[in-house]
Amino acid sequence: MIHDTKGPGREQPIDALLAAYAAGTLSPPLHRLVAAHLSIRPDNRRFVRMLEESAGNAVENASPAGIHDRDARLASIFSDTAPVRTERPKAAADGVVPAPLAAFIGHDLADLHWKTVLPGIKEYRVCEDERGEASLLWIKPGRIMPAHTHDGSEVTLVLRGGFSDATGHYRRGDIAIADAEVDHRPRADEDDDCICFAVTDAPLRLTGPVGRIVQRLFGSH
Repeated sequence: MIHDTKGPGREQPIDALLAAYAAGTLSPPLHRLVAAHLSIRPDNRRFVRMLEESAGNAVENASPAGIHDRDARLASIFSDTAPVRTERPKAAADGVVPAPLAAFIGHDLADLHWKTVLPGIKEYRVCEDERGEASLLWIKPGRIMPAHTHDGSEVTLVLRGGFSDATGHYRRGDIAIADAEVDHRPRADEDDDCICFAVTDAPLRLTGPVGRIVQRLFGSH
């Protein structure tokens, strides 16, 4: 199952996300997020495979373009004697993070330097650049995130437990997509810790009564 937080009558972004994944145009964090989703919940593997095959057929039917210095380029490729790594990435030892994402994060969850942003809510910033940031969130059972919206988009993959907000209920392997039109207050399920991997292309904007107080905590590292 895969969710998004677009309301009735609005364009669904999930297909666009999967199409971008098949085309190889996603940022590295988003690419790993989708790969991890497909590893946990293979519902969309067939759709992605069809997109990849369609793209491959388009390439095969395209007219070949000439390559400048073809012989020199081939000689350079075949002279490279560096060993090719064939080992497949392994899932994290904690069993929560699937292999595609574990290889990107590089450490087990227990070894990360988590930062407490609110009681019962921890964050680990995986990476940040001009295209946005990627973070892991660890939320204790029943804890409620501050109400917030987004200046851009936020794509969230649930790795453990689950959470609910006004848009639906999300469990392990589900993807939630939110944007500037979504103002929500996610609440972790009561039965387990909720661990998520979230990728944003703009800062979130807190909207609740305490938003101005804690915005500094979320925005500074």
